[in-house]
Amino acid sequence: MSATDRRRRPLALAAAVATAATLGATALAALAAGTASAAEVPLSGYELIWGIKQSYRTYVTGMAAGSFTATDGASQAADNGAFTFAEGAGTYDSTAHTVDLGFKGGLRIVSQLHRFDIALSDVRFDSAAAEITADVTKSGTTTQDVPLADVTVTRAMTDMATTLTKEAADALGSASYEGAAGDPLTVVQKTPPQSPTPTPTPTPTATATQSPSPTPTPTATATQSPAPTATATGSDSPSTSADPSQSDPEAPAQGDIADGTLDWGVKQSFRSYVVGGVAKGEITPSGGASQAAGNGVFTFADASGEYDTDADTLSAGFEGAVTFRGHKGEGESGGYGLDLTLSNLRATLDEGTGELTADVTGLGDKTEDVVLADLKAGASDLTAENDVITADDVKATLTAAGAKAFGDFYTAGTELDPVDLSVALTADAELPDDGGEEGSTGGSTGGSSGTTGSTTGGTGSTTGGVTGGLASTGSDVPVAALGTAAAVTVAAGAGVVFAMRRRRTEA
Repeated sequence: MSATDRRRRPLALAAAVATAATLGATALAALAAGTASAAEVPLSGYELIWGIKQSYRTYVTGMAAGSFTATDGASQAADNGAFTFAEGAGTYDSTAHTVDLGFKGGLRIVSQLHRFDIALSDVRFDSAAAEITADVTKSGTTTQDVPLADVTVTRAMTDMATTLTKEAADALGSASYEGAAGDPLTVVQKTPPQSPTPTPTPTPTATATQSPSPTPTPTATATQSPAPTATATGSDSPSTSADPSQSDPEAPAQGDIADGTLDWGVKQSFRSYVVGGVAKGEITPSGGASQAAGNGVFTFADASGEYDTDADTLSAGFEGAVTFRGHKGEGESGGYGLDLTLSNLRATLDEGTGELTADVTGLGDKTEDVVLADLKAGASDLTAENDVITADDVKATLTAAGAKAFGDFYTAGTELDPVDLSVALTADAELPDDGGEEGSTGGSTGGSSGTTGSTTGGTGSTTGGVTGGLASTGSDVPVAALGTAAAVTVAAGAGVVFAMRRRRTEA
């Protein structure tokens, strides 16, 4: 047995035991009745939720101008989200304590621009092997049971970490995906137990049949889950509602913003492209802006502006800038083909809709107050809690002016990274402490070398020890899979467009 097998086995065991505790009254009764000699217990009604890799989805629908099509009962979440494969059926091995499930549904991934057509079908999850497999059809040839990802199996089988395999990298068209972190995997039973009453009943039975330590854990979790909900509901009424009612009247309905932060990643695929193996560039926050570790999102601070909670309007400007550079010319004196700086960011909201503007400097040419994105919040109301107005996951859509600012690297209407916005209405209000994702750095990017505070690319990696690095994600552009014309376009990058625009302007 290899070291990998030994490492996976206890995880798979724990997950399977937890699964046994949640199979439902029928299967548990069968186990308790002494049917262990018939080791395999049938399972059905499961779903597998996995997005492959978020940056890959962004690449396909963005730079590759491609699409995902879920078929035969599979589906994709809104906003280019994860995929769900349904009607999972298989077996639970009560002797080996493992699960083996196959799922219905297929997925087709197509880009005419970058010339690829990939289909996935017969998706399976095997906790004993700790892997996801699928039949992969590419270039008209189907290969069965291709291992796409290794899985760190957990007891609950939710949000399990995945690592893409070499075979997945081959299928997706880029060697940079081998060993890269995939999206988390969740395997759940879509149909809940028929009655809540049997849930506590199998507890002593399962405890007697299985190991006493792991089995009560999921059972207790399931039993306790209604309790905290009820407790929270009960406590929220007297306590949580009381605090805002006391603090909100203290904040005037309108006035000047005292402080605030804006978290925005521009676009994940663009960040990956800049520091990846094609542009081989760097990202440098400055002027009080910072970037989260692992080439993460940016935080712009020191907000100022005005708000009106009665009219549900807000206008806030933020300090800090971020510069993207790539496609450096040869020699020490060689300039950058891509040189873009965003500064003086301002966000406005009016009953849930608004704009994100910035000063844009491209190759030395500065244009002020460019409307980069249209904003759409999840709610139209602006509500102050503890003297802080927060709007998270505000949808940002690239405008025509924003597309020009990016040298038409993306088309108008492209969805950008969401915006998280928090503004303080009073000087002593406490802003949320989660700006820019966990691991953000104040003024430089995740441990970059020197004093530049930048994320630096090279041959598909980042220098200076950025957590996770780009060694695992590469440029997120499978150049090897591109056609000749597309490869030239990607290799040239946005910088060529910037340079051409500049020359036309100078002419």
